[in-house]
Amino acid sequence: MANRRPLLAGNWKMHKTIQEARDFAVGFQEKVQDVTDLDMVICAPFTALSVLKEELEESIIHIGAQNMYYQPKGAFTGEISPLMLLDLACTYVIIGHSERREYFKEDDELIARKVKAALDMSLTPILCVGENLALREGGKALGFVRGQVEKDLMELTPSELQKVVIAYEPIWAIGTGKTASARDAQEMCSAIRSTLAGIAGSVAQEIRILYGGSVKSGNIAELMVQPDIDGALVGGASLEVEEFAQLIQNAR
Repeated sequence: MANRRPLLAGNWKMHKTIQEARDFAVGFQEKVQDVTDLDMVICAPFTALSVLKEELEESIIHIGAQNMYYQPKGAFTGEISPLMLLDLACTYVIIGHSERREYFKEDDELIARKVKAALDMSLTPILCVGENLALREGGKALGFVRGQVEKDLMELTPSELQKVVIAYEPIWAIGTGKTASARDAQEMCSAIRSTLAGIAGSVAQEIRILYGGSVKSGNIAELMVQPDIDGALVGGASLEVEEFAQLIQNAR
C-alpha cells in the first residue's frame, strides 16, 4: 500500500454566517494545532472564505471552496472562478457534489471541465461520486460509480490524476444518519481505485480516496482502518468545533 497521507475535509454546505465562521476557525485551531500526521481542510461557503483566510492562512488547516466555474473570468453572472479562490488562499475545491449534480443539474461533462480547470490553477479538486438508493438496491452501484470516475477523469494525464482527491459519497447516506458499513465503503473505494488503475496504472495507488456520508467521531475510526479509505468528507459533524476536533483525533 502506498504511503497516502490521510485527509479529513469538512463541508459546511450552506451554513455559517461570517461571525460564526470566525468563531469556529478560532476555536477549532486551538484544538487541532498539534495534528501534523494528516491534512485538514474546511470547505466553506464563498461568503466565509475571506474570514477563514484571515484566521487560518498561517495555520496547518487548509481552506477549500464548495464549487467553482471552469473559466478564469468572464460574463458568468453568479459564478466564482478558480482565480478568485486562489485569491482567498484556497488550496482545495469540492467538485461534483451530489447536491450540485442533483439540484443544479451538473453533468459529468461539466464536472470534468471543472476538475481540469482546478488542476490547471494548482487547486486540489475533491471530486465527489456516489450512487442513490435505487441504484444500490438494484445492484447497479459499482457500475454507476465506475462510470462517473471514468467520465469525470478520463482526459487527465497520470501526473494530473495523482493530484486529484476522490470522495465516495453514497447519496442514500448523506445527512440521513445511515452510513454505508465500513465493508460497503471499502468495497466501493477499492472498486474506485481499480477503475483509476485502468486509467492511470500504478498512480492509482497514490490517489487519496475519502468516504463521505453521515461520518461522525463515533464511526471514523472503523472507516480509517480500511485499506482503500484515506480519510473522509464530513458534513454535519464538521459544523461543531468539539465534534469535528474529536473526529480528527479519532481518525488518528
